[in-house]
Amino acid sequence: MSTKHFFHEYEGLVVKSLRGLCHTNPSLSLIPQYKVIFNPSHNSSKVSIVSGGGSGHEPAWSGYVGEGMLAAAVNGDIFGSPSAAQVMAGIESVKSDKGTILVITNYTGDKLHFGLACEKARAKGLEVAVLAVTDDVALGRKRAGMVGRRGLAGNILGLKILGAASEADYSFDECLSVGRVVNSNLVTVGASLDHCHVLGRVNHEKVSDDVCVLGMGIHNEPGLQHLSPLPSPESLIEQMLKFLLDPKDKDRAFVEFKQGDEIALLVNNFGGTSFLELQALANETVVQLGNSWSISPKRTFSGTFETSLNGPGFSISLLNISGTARELKTSTEEILRLLDSPTDAPAWPRVNYKVAEITKTATNGANGTNTNGVSKGHILGDRQLNPSLLYDSIKRACERAIASEPDLTKWDMEMGDGDCGESVKAVCRSILQSFPETPDSSLLSLLSLLGTPIDAMGGTLGAIFGIFLASLAASIRRQPENTDINELFANSAYDALQGLKSHSGARVGDRTVMDTLIPFCETYKSSVSFSKAVKAGTDGAERTRGMKARFGRATYVKGREGYVEPPDPGAWAVREMLLGILEVVQAQI
Repeated sequence: MSTKHFFHEYEGLVVKSLRGLCHTNPSLSLIPQYKVIFNPSHNSSKVSIVSGGGSGHEPAWSGYVGEGMLAAAVNGDIFGSPSAAQVMAGIESVKSDKGTILVITNYTGDKLHFGLACEKARAKGLEVAVLAVTDDVALGRKRAGMVGRRGLAGNILGLKILGAASEADYSFDECLSVGRVVNSNLVTVGASLDHCHVLGRVNHEKVSDDVCVLGMGIHNEPGLQHLSPLPSPESLIEQMLKFLLDPKDKDRAFVEFKQGDEIALLVNNFGGTSFLELQALANETVVQLGNSWSISPKRTFSGTFETSLNGPGFSISLLNISGTARELKTSTEEILRLLDSPTDAPAWPRVNYKVAEITKTATNGANGTNTNGVSKGHILGDRQLNPSLLYDSIKRACERAIASEPDLTKWDMEMGDGDCGESVKAVCRSILQSFPETPDSSLLSLLSLLGTPIDAMGGTLGAIFGIFLASLAASIRRQPENTDINELFANSAYDALQGLKSHSGARVGDRTVMDTLIPFCETYKSSVSFSKAVKAGTDGAERTRGMKARFGRATYVKGREGYVEPPDPGAWAVREMLLGILEVVQAQI
């Protein structure tokens, strides 16, 4: 794993990269404050296909914006989902009279932020749906559990077909049905020689020189199996194809491949594999498909489609074209027309398959304030509190969270991509920088001020904070004006928890931030004692040490023998914030 980069830190790098994409592709436009790449020539009479996710997977997803593919792409920070505000900007940049489909790769942060944006767009009267691609087979049904399968590079085939369907004037429901059926006929598995290196980070887990990881994801997850000694390319691809095609593997046989079915093959570079080796790997895959499985791919794509920064790995994706056609009650020729149809998206390969004019066939009706955010006017339901208490408590909460960043990053790197600590540190710094010179006594003004940096946070934790904060403010407005302030906070925190639960299935014992939030809010409601509530919350965070994850990206991490999981970084970050608030409350009251 190379740890050397031309850029020594990632701050500002995403926007610079997106500007570079626009310089080399002047047909694209950028909204820099929201990190949105969009097609300014998008026809509003066609369905808008919008995708996105964390950066670090280039050319996904901005490289697929163009006529015949994506209308827009929304980019988060490196390995961090974009915020709901960013997704809304993406939706609004390419408005459609027919509707917008948000295509994501089934990671928790993306599900929350794109889902929240979907709800907000629907509240405005827009036709919007979220389509999660779930093509990974490595972890199987048992390991994927309640979270579901990961989305990997196979999603690019889905985006190509969806974009072509939109261009061919498919309806909103027809496009949505096509996307769902393609996903149900798509499988992917990855392998890598090492993790990627995120620029600016010091501590990284390294894979031994004599090990290849089978089932590697695209966010530095440890993977499914460590194969040692290094297998030959022939042996590795043999195992990968069994994961994709073996009907006897009931844990992974997600797609049925019948004799004679037409298949599309995509071999994807994780970013650090040489082109020489990648093409040889593609050749070996085609050879084994023919010799061992009697499959001759109807379409073969090999290249850099969805990366994991500089990860020295690759993935194999198979799309059952015939299965897709059967479910949609259309012809394989139609699916191939959609796959072959022209696009000017810069990252889609210029392959030499003959392009037939698309003639749409029936799918049998398949349905598929001021500048710092502080309001100066009267706010209905507001409370006036000691400004020093309000701002000092938030300041101390942020300071403790920032100080915990090294531990949060270390723990998150053991269980996933390592972005939690950096995200918490960045949002806390942004909050502190947004504080007005003269603190305001308005409680709701403070919550509004907090909302701006939190909305821009991205990632799963950003979505959770954003939903909790919005629900908290809404509950405060509903409370009777004569409510005792401690009772007000207890009631509102509990109401905010219920709002958060409606968007997340995570509960106590799932190793998430909810292990801190749920006992804190429930204890606060029952005892009306902030100190007792903080004790319950901190105890909940402590209990995540050694706990197996059932939600989020850490679900995909396979525990090593004798390994004790560190505390959940999100739960611990909230623990530090609560302790910071408690310090100030106890000192001033």
